[in-house]
Amino acid sequence: TKEFVMKKYLLASVAALGIVAAGAASAADLPSRKGPIAAPVYMPPAFTWTGFYVGANAGYGWGNVNANGFANVGDLDGFVGGGQVGYNYQMGQFVLGLEADLQGADLSSGNNLGALRVKTDYFGTVRARAGVAFDRFMPYITGGWAYGNVKTSIPALAWSSDRSHTGGFAVGGGLEYAVTNNIIAGVEYLYVDLGEKNIAGAGTKVGTDFSVVRARLSYKF
Repeated sequence: TKEFVMKKYLLASVAALGIVAAGAASAADLPSRKGPIAAPVYMPPAFTWTGFYVGANAGYGWGNVNANGFANVGDLDGFVGGGQVGYNYQMGQFVLGLEADLQGADLSSGNNLGALRVKTDYFGTVRARAGVAFDRFMPYITGGWAYGNVKTSIPALAWSSDRSHTGGFAVGGGLEYAVTNNIIAGVEYLYVDLGEKNIAGAGTKVGTDFSVVRARLSYKF
């Protein structure tokens, strides 16, 4: 009869749904064929030279005494050491910066007879810097204004003159390496010319120019 056919059809449909559900449950219990999920790889941020820095330096200086009217004054040389502060800004591979430093010095000279002695016991510079960054290495050139003092004395006459020189210049270059993201080590060469000034009561001009090689260590913020 029609009712018998309908019941038979409904029973067959329920049985088919049960078989599909059982198959789905069995498939869910099977191990996954997907590979293991890889852990994310940590990529440290790229180093940048941009930022403020402060540091210290020490080295050796040697050069000339320019004393018009005096002969055989001799060359000057001695220890230099001090500190620097500056700022770098990196644009792609190029780095531009500004730095100021102040140096204590023991650059002295005197002729063989001891008639004239000249000494520079401090100097400083304010310089622009331009470098090319190779990741953590950076060679650079630098140049700008220099100032300092030149002491002139004649011990036999108990005479001396101490003049500040503010019209000098400094040029040079160096190489820096970022040991960490904050610690930067380097070496630098500077040529410094403090110019000449009249010394009181002597009727002549005295000045110094010298080279400096120094090691540097800076902290970058």
